Amino acid sequence: MYEVMPKKLLVINILDILNKYSDAEHRLKQKDFIDILRKEYGMDVDRKAVRRNLSYLLECGYDIEYTEQIRTKKNGEQEIIYTDWYIERTFSNSELRLLIDSLLFSKSIPYKQCTELIEKLENLSNCYFKSSVKHICNLQENPLVNKQLFYNIEMLDEAISKGKQVKFHYNYYDMDYKLHNRCNSEGTPREYIINPYQMVATNGRYYLICNYDKYDNYANYRIDWITDIVLLDTKRKPMKKVKGLENGLNLSKHMADHIYMFSGDSGIVRFRAYRYIISELLDWFGKDIKFADYSEDEVMVTVHANLMAMRCFATQYARHITIVSPDSLVEQVIDDLKQALKRYE
Repeated sequence: MYEVMPKKLLVINILDILNKYSDAEHRLKQKDFIDILRKEYGMDVDRKAVRRNLSYLLECGYDIEYTEQIRTKKNGEQEIIYTDWYIERTFSNSELRLLIDSLLFSKSIPYKQCTELIEKLENLSNCYFKSSVKHICNLQENPLVNKQLFYNIEMLDEAISKGKQVKFHYNYYDMDYKLHNRCNSEGTPREYIINPYQMVATNGRYYLICNYDKYDNYANYRIDWITDIVLLDTKRKPMKKVKGLENGLNLSKHMADHIYMFSGDSGIVRFRAYRYIISELLDWFGKDIKFADYSEDEVMVTVHANLMAMRCFATQYARHITIVSPDSLVEQVIDDLKQALKRYE
C-alpha cells in the first residue's frame, strides 16, 4: 500500500510546492519541482510526470500561470516548453500585510489567539512572505485582555442575525489588572438585558451598538469588557423605538460622529483650529468636515459629532483649537479646563 501512495500524492505535493514556493516574482521550472520533490517529499519523478500533474491542476480550475517557450530540437524540429509556473493567490502580500497589521494593532485580541490568526494568514501566502513578516513585527503579550472576546463576538453575531436579546455582565478593570463585575446598589453583579444592533471596530477596540432594554436611548459597550454572555429567546426591541436610531443605523455617519464611542446627543460643532493640525482633523472626521473663514494661521471648522466626544476632543486638543459653538459645549469645556488647572495648583 505504501509503494502505491506516493504516485497518488504527487499532484497534491505539486500543488503544495506551488503554494509554498511560487508567486509572480518566484516562478518555478520543472527542474525545480523535481528537486523539491526529491529533497522534501522523497519522491523521484521525471519531467513528464510533473507536466502531466500540472495539467491535472489546470483542468481542475486552479489559477496557475505559466509561460510557453518554443525550443528547437537537435533534429531541427520545434516543440513548446511550458515553464515559469506559479499560482495566483486569493490575497496579495500587501492585503495580507494589512490584515496582519490590523491584528497587531488590536488592543483586545488575546495574545495566543492573535498569534494563531497571524500564522493562519501567513499560510495563505508563501515562504518568502512568511520570512519577511518575522523581520517586521514582534508581538508582545498584553495581559489586559478578555479571553471570552471571540465567544462574545460569536454570540452577538448570532443574536444580531436572529434579532434576539442577550444578557451579560459588564465589567471594569481595577488595580489588580483584572476585570470586575459592575454591581447594583446591593453589591451583586448587575445583569444587563441588551438589544444588540451592530458590532464595530475602532481605535483598536470592539464595540457593540445597542440599547440597554430598560432605557430608550442607544449605548455603546466595549465587547472586551463583557463576560458571561447568554443568548435569549426574547426578540430585541425595534430600532425605531430607540432614541437616536429611529431612522435606522447609518453606520458610516454614526462612526464619523462618534470619534470616541460615547452615547448621547450629536450636533453641529464649530471651532477655530490652527491650520497645522488639518491632517489630524481629517484623520478624525474624514471628508465630512467643512472649512471656512481661514487665515494664514487659522481656519474655522464645522463638524457634526457626538457632543460628549467633542468635549473630550476639545480638552485633548486644547492647545490647538477653540470651541465656538454650541454655547453649552463652550461652557463645559471651559469648566473642564478650569478643573484640570486646579489639579496642578
